[in-house]
This record gives sequence, structure tokens and C-alpha cells, in this order.
Amino acid sequence: MLVPMSIQNNERKQADVIVQTRELNLFYGDFQALKDVDIAIREKSITALIGPSGCGKSTFLRTLNRMNDLIEGVKITGEILIDGMNIRDEQIDLVSLRKKVGMVFQRPNPFPLSVAENILFAPKIHKTAQRKNHPMIVEECLKSVLLWDDFKDRLDMNALNLSLEQQQRLCMARLLSVKPDILLMDEPCSALDPIATERIEELMWILKENYTIIIVTHNMQQAARVSDDTGFMLLGELIEFGKTKRIFTNPQDQRTNDYITGRFG
Repeated sequence: MLVPMSIQNNERKQADVIVQTRELNLFYGDFQALKDVDIAIREKSITALIGPSGCGKSTFLRTLNRMNDLIEGVKITGEILIDGMNIRDEQIDLVSLRKKVGMVFQRPNPFPLSVAENILFAPKIHKTAQRKNHPMIVEECLKSVLLWDDFKDRLDMNALNLSLEQQQRLCMARLLSVKPDILLMDEPCSALDPIATERIEELMWILKENYTIIIVTHNMQQAARVSDDTGFMLLGELIEFGKTKRIFTNPQDQRTNDYITGRFG
């Protein structure tokens, strides 16, 4: 029997922790990409993961909705707890998990459909909403990402004709249509110009009122601007994790200090 990913606050080890890993290891064949990663991420906060390329940031992010399962030869040990439930349990319903833990990628990936149909794609596939509620879902999701005023009279516009920033916002809105708890963002601004990046960052602050956001970024200034907590990763290890202000002003590990001051990476 598959176990649905429902919110179970009474199972949390700490009242405000929604994601926790314990001795998390991941191997691609003989290569170890994650090494004993222990982390506790607070709900309705923004957590940034920083570190040089190839340090395991995106690999870690993908463990949280088990996207690494799709890669041949991957082996994982340790625990990944979401709302107190170990998502590595074979009985976990992956469809339910990936509705609860959505992902935004580096480049926007809207479907070649209208704005409205992009948002309604998942509710229609999963049959989670009655047809009469579709207009309300579209409006609520577009309002959440501050696109409603721009497209309320152009809902039939092809999403591929939107700007990159608008496409990324629409991809976020598409995730919100299935009511996730956690938004994973893998360098969501890497394809955007500075002005569009600033707008997406402002949107993150709005969304964190209702969602937990975990963002991978190579932009340390971005991590410092938007996140509440920051983790520094190096060669598959989580070297240091804590409040963003402390990590950037008073790191406890010399390797963290060397990275944020530009000595390597």
C-alpha cells in the first residue's frame, strides 16, 4: 500500500522543521556525491545552498523529491524526512511526494499551451478539481506570482511567447496549482537579467509566507539577500549551516570563509 505524503505535524522532531536529513549519502556508481549530510530546514523560510560547481547542491536538492531515482546506478543511504516521514520508504507514493515537493529549474520550462492550460495541466491530469473551479484556480495561482493583472484578459496566450521572467513565474504558478508545501529552486534566476532576477527574488519573499523554499544558487549576493538560512557545501559535504547573516559575517569554518571571500570557487 502506497503511503500518501500528508502533513503530519505531530511527527515532526522540532515544531518548525519540515525537512531533515540524517547521514545522507548518495553515490553515482563508485563516485560519492553526498557525504553524511545532516540538515534541518525550517518551514516557511528560505534556505540557500551555496558552494562551487560540482559540490552536491543540486544533487541534494533532487533527493528531496526523489528525482535522483530516475538516474541509473544511483545508491542512497541515510534518512530524508519530510514532515517526519522518511520519503525513502518504498511505500511512499511518488506522485503524492512530487505534488508536495515541487521544483523550479534553471531555465523556465512552460508547456506549449496557453497560460491558463499550463496552470490547469496538473489539476486536470490528477483530477483534483472540478471544472467549475478551474477559473478560480487560474486566478489564485496567477495572483500568487503577481501575473494576474498582466494576463487576466490574455489567458489564452501561448506561454512560449512570454518573457523569460514571466515564464519562470508561470512555472511557479503551475506548481502552486497542486498546493505543494515545499518549493525547490535550482538556480531559478541563472537565465534572467538583473532586473528580472530582482523581481523573482521579491516574489520569493512573498511566497515564503505560505511555502518553504530551498534554493540552490551560485550567486552569493543572492543568497545573502533572499535567504533566512544558508548551507555551504564542498565536495559533497555540508561544511556549515546556519543563519545567513552569521554565515556571511562570522563563519565558523575556515573553508566557508575562504569561499565567501573569493579565495576559491
